[in-house]
Amino acid sequence: MFKIIRYSFLDILKSKLMLIYTAFFLLIGFGLLNFSSDLHKAIISMMNILLLLVPLISTVFGVMYFYNSREFVELLMCQPIERKDVFLGLYFGVSLSLSISLFVGTLIPFMFYGLSVSGQIFQFFNLMLIGVLLTFIFSILSFLISVYNKDKIKGFGYAILLLLYLSVIYDGMMLMVFVSFSDYPLENVALALSILNPIDLGRIAIVLKLDVAALMGYTGAVFNAFLGSMNGILLSIGSMALWFFVPLFFYVKKINKRDF
Repeated sequence: MFKIIRYSFLDILKSKLMLIYTAFFLLIGFGLLNFSSDLHKAIISMMNILLLLVPLISTVFGVMYFYNSREFVELLMCQPIERKDVFLGLYFGVSLSLSISLFVGTLIPFMFYGLSVSGQIFQFFNLMLIGVLLTFIFSILSFLISVYNKDKIKGFGYAILLLLYLSVIYDGMMLMVFVSFSDYPLENVALALSILNPIDLGRIAIVLKLDVAALMGYTGAVFNAFLGSMNGILLSIGSMALWFFVPLFFYVKKINKRDF
């Protein structure tokens, strides 16, 4: 499996998309820090960009790479290699390459302008941790959708619908629930609903550490009030880990049953 991960990793890093992905965060980072020397504000702005772009790129690239690697997979399946190793190797190669591109592209401008305060360093690496977790989560979701749908168009369509649901529609539905039932105590409901969306969990984990009350929103405020800042961060990151391991379980299960 590690040879397949290495091959996929190096193959993806050579692609133009990874260079563009890295360069984008590089330019955005320098741009934000050039307009504002306040690293705290730059991290907040980078958070908004990261939460929007990382799920999109991870989902689209994951689906594209899975379907475009079909001939390579068929060749490997003819060899004495377990199918689980083949498909897990492809997945981790994609996730690691996307994560490193994100990390390098974001780290360079922040290191150039100096992360001198320990609090700022923790905030930055918390931001990077959430970015990497979102990369792994949406990559495995895209691979899971692809392995369940042999048709490329259907798989791509389902992946985009899932992305739109988690990034746009879900927040609107939560807002409707909170407005409609505003007369009732909704703290526990808010906690439960936020756990069902990895993007919201990522936002909460970042904002709780930044202590930006205006950006917390209702669910972030609930996390902070009921659990405290650090416990809220640990719960949100732990819930995001479940968003990775549960789809990974079904991905491996489907791989072992699917007739390729």
